[in-house]
Amino acid sequence: MYVQQLEPVADSLGLSALAATLPLLTVLVLLGAVRMKAHRAGLIGLAVAVLVAWLAYGMPLGQTASSAAQGALFGLFPILWIVVNALWVYRMTVRTRHFDILRRSFGRLSDDPRVQALVVAFCFGALLEALAGFGAPVAICSVMLVALGFDPVRAAVVALVANTAPVAFGAMGTPVVTLAQVTGLPLDTVATVVGRQTPLLALVVPLLLVGLVDGRRGLRETWVPAVACGFAFAAAQFAASNYVSAQLADIGAALAGAGALLAVPHARRPAAEPVRAAVLTGVRSDDLDQDDPRPEVLRAYAPYALIVAVFSLAQIPAVKDTLAKATRTFEWPFLAVADPSGDPVGGNVFSLPLVSTGGTLVLLAGVLTAMVLGVHARVAVREWAATVHELRFAILTVTSVLALAYVMNLSGQAATIGHYVAGAGAGLAFLSPVLGWFGVAVSGSDTSANALFGALQVTAAQQSGLSPELLAAANSSGGVLGKMISPQNLTIACAAVGLAGKEGDLLRKVLPWSLGLLLVMCLIVVGQSTVVLGWMLP
Repeated sequence: MYVQQLEPVADSLGLSALAATLPLLTVLVLLGAVRMKAHRAGLIGLAVAVLVAWLAYGMPLGQTASSAAQGALFGLFPILWIVVNALWVYRMTVRTRHFDILRRSFGRLSDDPRVQALVVAFCFGALLEALAGFGAPVAICSVMLVALGFDPVRAAVVALVANTAPVAFGAMGTPVVTLAQVTGLPLDTVATVVGRQTPLLALVVPLLLVGLVDGRRGLRETWVPAVACGFAFAAAQFAASNYVSAQLADIGAALAGAGALLAVPHARRPAAEPVRAAVLTGVRSDDLDQDDPRPEVLRAYAPYALIVAVFSLAQIPAVKDTLAKATRTFEWPFLAVADPSGDPVGGNVFSLPLVSTGGTLVLLAGVLTAMVLGVHARVAVREWAATVHELRFAILTVTSVLALAYVMNLSGQAATIGHYVAGAGAGLAFLSPVLGWFGVAVSGSDTSANALFGALQVTAAQQSGLSPELLAAANSSGGVLGKMISPQNLTIACAAVGLAGKEGDLLRKVLPWSLGLLLVMCLIVVGQSTVVLGWMLP
């Protein structure tokens, strides 16, 4: 049995914490200063984490390797299993040209570019975040906005800023699932607290988007649909995350936001020509005037309707219990770890939800999608393989970062940092979202940031007397605001709209909004840690 130590380096908590931060610092420097590819930085950071665990903490090399293997497997299944299958569904719609039909359908909903930004970037982007995440919403929505006539820079900025409120529940709830996994907190509890933080962002972001699209005039003329959209999104995300399912939170929120937006008469009015001239490039895709047969429009929406239907059926108690029977729980081989008090840690046991996991449900919806869209089985398999090939570096990045996180958690490195950070006392409530923001800004993933810092937040909370659930949730809620400034997302946005090499320009445009919204989230968490907003928590 390996027993974690808090002060393995010279019996000093400060020196031990410094050694424990080396893997994180390595990744940050390689990504930020050296500008190394994320997958290479992740692998080097993993190597450093293994060396620190082995040499500084005295964790046997075999158990260290076993910890990394468990993290890598969790990265593959269920995390990447969800992403691959969700993007596979998208690729099939592109191949059959039903994605073009969907884009044209969005373009006809409103002629007002400010409303189009809400429909495409905020609502449809949230749906894409719910199904895939990991940069897919930014890439797809920015391309759609350019196709609708937006200036490329404006399209990229709008897509980046919109990709905030849904991130914590993205990829079928993967970030909060990961957070629950690494912290040992119940998933329902974590989702409930996050669901009482991020919906507050949803009230603000639509107003921010119409302001970004058309300045003060946009706010003055379209604040009603923006408020309706944000309120409906927030209400649905809160209700789903607290009372239904974390996996369905963003799907329900996206549909509710779009429904509320289209229900506002003001949203359907055509925009004045000066507004369109100021916002758009003046070049609109000619195929927007093309009439699509109604059956084909319905088929274009079918993949997303099928995913919603499959996940909804999976939440029926009887079905849910049946699917859960396929879950396999077993002792992880070559791993026997106890915390500093001598109690076995949860990481010694590993659960494999073979059928009930979101990725398997999306796979089922993908098979049904192939049938509805008329995709031949051979073509569908080829598209799935092409999706894996397209994501090969993302797969390597996610598995290496999750392996790094598990090594840090199981060796005790995260606990050491947590005890050291706990010295911030009551100020920890303010710093907690900043830590999540920093993690996402570097890794580009709320899932990765939760894996890296989730256990740390819980440890620090326990040492400082704050709520572990609150700080764990704050890590994820603060992290969503770092998404828009992450190098990966900036690169994806630039590549999508033909602005390769202009990442610095985009960063300067979105950084003030990222910092401003982060400050708002920090104040919310501070309030929730006191009697001021403590009533918001369950």
